[in-house]
Order: sequence, then C-alpha cells, then structure tokens
Amino acid sequence: MSAAVEVKRPPLVVAAIRALRPKQWTKNGVLLVPLLFARGIFTQGLALKALVAVASFSLLASGVYVVNDWFDREKDRLHPEKRKRPLAAGHLSGGAAVVLVALCWAAAGALGWWLGTSFLAVLGSYLVLQVLYTGGLKRLVLVDIMAIALGFILRVVAGAEAIHVEVSNWLFLCTLLGALFLGFAKRRAELSSLEDASSHRANLAEYTVPLLDQMMSICAACCILAYGLYTVSKETVDHVGSDHLKFTVPFVVYGVFRYLFLVHKRGAGGAPEQVLLSDAPLLIDIGLAVAVAGWALYVPR
Repeated sequence: MSAAVEVKRPPLVVAAIRALRPKQWTKNGVLLVPLLFARGIFTQGLALKALVAVASFSLLASGVYVVNDWFDREKDRLHPEKRKRPLAAGHLSGGAAVVLVALCWAAAGALGWWLGTSFLAVLGSYLVLQVLYTGGLKRLVLVDIMAIALGFILRVVAGAEAIHVEVSNWLFLCTLLGALFLGFAKRRAELSSLEDASSHRANLAEYTVPLLDQMMSICAACCILAYGLYTVSKETVDHVGSDHLKFTVPFVVYGVFRYLFLVHKRGAGGAPEQVLLSDAPLLIDIGLAVAVAGWALYVPR
C-alpha cells in the first residue's frame, strides 16, 4: 500500500527569500555601467552611491516580483518551473506577501531618498512601469518586450542619476537593443518550453519561433553595430583619450553569439540571470570584457 508523498514546506524565511528572487538582482548590475564608463570607480564616494543604487533597485524589483507572483500564481502553477515559486506553491500566504512587499519598498524608498530626488523619481517611474506592465502591458504583443526594454533603460538612467552623470546616446541605444534581444530570447524560451504556451501567457499565441528568431537576429546585429560604433566614435575617443575601447568589441560579439548558441542549442533564455550565473564561458567572457574596458578607461596613456 503506497502512501502519498508529503511535500515538505520550507521555513517562512526561506520562502520569503525565494520570493524575492535574489538571482534576478544580477539584472541591476546594469546600474553600474554609467559608473564604469564615466571613469568614476575611483572617484571618492561614487562607487558607494552606485552600490546603494543597486541595492535600492533590487529591493524595489523584489517587491514587484512578489506582487507579480501573487497575481500570476494560478497561471504559474501550469508552468514547469514557475510552479515552484513560493506563492504558486502555497509556501507563502497573501498576508506575508503584503508585509514583504511593504518592507522591500520602504527600504528601497529610504535608500533612494538618500541618493536624491532625481534618483527617487526614476525609481518611482520604474515602479509605475511595473504596475502598468502587470496591469496590462504584458498582454500586448511586442509592447510587452518594449516595456521590458524600457525597464533596463530606467535602470541605466537610475545608475547615472545616482552619481550625477549624463547617459550618452550610445549607452541608451546599446541598452535598448541589448534589452530587446534578451526580451525576445525570453519569449522564445517560453514558447518553446510550454506545451500550451497561451494558457500561461495569452500573448504568446501571437508569437512564433521563426518570428522571434528574426527579431533576435535584428537586435543582436544592431546591438553589436551600435557598440562597435560607440567605441570608435570621436566623442568616445575624446572622453577616453584613446580608441582602446574597440578591443572590447570581440568580447561583446562572442557574448552575443554565445547567448544565441545557448538559446538555440540548450533551450536557455527563459531566465537571463540564470544563464549569466551558470554558463562558465559567458562568465569568463564578461570578466575579460570588463577587465579590458577597465584597462582602456582607467590606465593612463
């Protein structure tokens, strides 16, 4: 006589931490890009402000994740991976989720206030965008990906506001194109991994794998071109004092091609943060790119 297998409920603290999705905080590393390219890492106080900005955005985003998971819990139970999320699995109650969101957003707001009203305004804009995304934008074909890309642009703007530098046109373009590339890859992974994709996300029925492959290819090519042109533009050469940033282009090309390989051959892309944290060649490539960028930007000529 077989007995039913009882699924052990994790402790409340563990469930709460899982609900915050700390692995996805890697996305907020984008806030450090303005610090790197503004050559401000060794300027007193700027690195600390940038790190506080990352912490503030991470807490705000975690609160948004909890809200999204609460509204999507029924659909998430149909997903092979998302059904393991604490709210979908019933490991976290609605009351606990409300407390968790309140704590995250209060802490994010406090850190944002310390960084200044301009940063706080961007933080608020991101929250409004996420409310609109949850409320309806995620159901609109193509608009959903544009909203994801706008979220990354706001991250970059927030990183710049935290240290009081301007976002260059090149950085705006590269962020937009890179985020669109990741967004289309995410939708492709969802469409490929689910038997009935539309039951999980209605607008997935409007996409096809060939269509997403085409849009990914366009974004990948444009992103590489935009970054390459940025490294050799007169504005960049004058700012850096040399054209040595062009030596980071091969790493960007490899990174984009490696990601495409993982999407097509390994079925990755559904969780970009997981890809970045688990693929050794990609991690090495990113590390080398940052090292070469650091040499180009910070080593005196």
